[in-house]
Amino acid sequence: MSAAFEEKIHQTLADSKLQLAIYAATGRLIEKRRKAVDADVCPDYQELRSQANAVKRHTIEHLDYYLELFERNVVAHGGKVIFCKDAEEVADFVLGLAKERRAELIVKSKSMTTEEVDLNERLEHHHLESVETDLGEYLIQLAHERPYHIVAPALHKTREQVADLLTDRLGVPRETVIEKQTMIARAVLREKFLAADIGISGANFLVADSGAVVVVENEGNARLTTSAPKIHIAVAGIEKLIPRAQDLAVFLDLLGRSATGQPLTVYTSFLSGPRRGEEIDGPDEFYVILLDNGRTKVLADREKRESLYCIRCGACLNHCPVYRKIGGHSFPWVYSGPIGAILTPQFLGVNHEPALPFASSLCGACAEVCPVKIDIPIILLELRSEVKKADQREGSGRLERLAFRGFAWLMRHPRIYELAGMAAASRAPSADGGGWIRRLPTVVQLAPLNAWLSQRDLPPPAAKSFRQMWRER
Repeated sequence: MSAAFEEKIHQTLADSKLQLAIYAATGRLIEKRRKAVDADVCPDYQELRSQANAVKRHTIEHLDYYLELFERNVVAHGGKVIFCKDAEEVADFVLGLAKERRAELIVKSKSMTTEEVDLNERLEHHHLESVETDLGEYLIQLAHERPYHIVAPALHKTREQVADLLTDRLGVPRETVIEKQTMIARAVLREKFLAADIGISGANFLVADSGAVVVVENEGNARLTTSAPKIHIAVAGIEKLIPRAQDLAVFLDLLGRSATGQPLTVYTSFLSGPRRGEEIDGPDEFYVILLDNGRTKVLADREKRESLYCIRCGACLNHCPVYRKIGGHSFPWVYSGPIGAILTPQFLGVNHEPALPFASSLCGACAEVCPVKIDIPIILLELRSEVKKADQREGSGRLERLAFRGFAWLMRHPRIYELAGMAAASRAPSADGGGWIRRLPTVVQLAPLNAWLSQRDLPPPAAKSFRQMWRER
């Protein structure tokens, strides 16, 4: 474990207020999800999960075909598709377009993919103002932090902390009422929407057969981001594709329930190119950036490619006992919780933070709640194996490997194991400290065991065989 990883974990564990904030927020999300997926409310929930898994598996296995189909349909509706290998290519395209169009202000709706490529920081480095418009993301931007959670980026902040932040950054009177805090942010952001030259969004889904970009939200900020400025750029990972519009109903039914406990989120937008004809709303230019950034590497691994099924609902974070203790900022990259523990090593390499796949209890809660049935614990075990193999290649852990090999050899030789045990017992001090333990008669050793067995309601053959095994020892 790196020193930074360990230090962040200890800091989070030592902060009682932060611990309370994490548990309270994730607890609410857990309870809302539980009610939303209850059999009385959504009787076909498990069937929907299986269907979503099948659709994602099919799409990922035929991703090249659906990427080409999506591109053709976007172009047919007047948009453009840009394929980017990594974060640098994304930033280069956005910066080049902004310079060409003389843009100075960019508004952004919530997007984990743009967080992944550090887009805000790259734009600011070139003196372009980029403003987050989701309330949680806006607060995080004001605090110069990264998201704490995939769905609830400011999950770790209390209303008092938000009040201090708004006063410090915006110079407004201190206000602790959440609704009034929202109005303060809204007043600032509304001016940004009206003045922005470019709007950048993410994408929850990309529909291949129509070329539509689907954005799901609860605040309405994404609709303003994608329609008010003259240019709209959607940034999405290549895994966000689904084949048909009719497949979308399955995912929308799962996403809201898993993320926030809603049967359906408030706003679902289908974006299909620039405005046409006499339309008064919408951008003049429409671009879709399709990002690789390590995804094709994951795609090539048949054992772990199901990691790309993720729809970023955050349910695995809420139910993970490790995330609920160490929080989002303890994780070494933008993706936290169980999904971060499997995406980060695959995108950045297992040596980025070798301890990350081991930061899990393997309790299986993440797989149980995943709406697309990603078997996260199995992938974690595969990644742990890769970490160990990397250690071996680097020549580390030789003493540990030697010890385990010796133990394995000893376990394959029962007589030698018994002699070793007897030798060790002969050197151990007795309970009263007055000498060395002597080998006790078998009947004395078995007396407590037999008494315990006689009180248990065990099937006679099993109990008999257990006693017999110990008597023959």
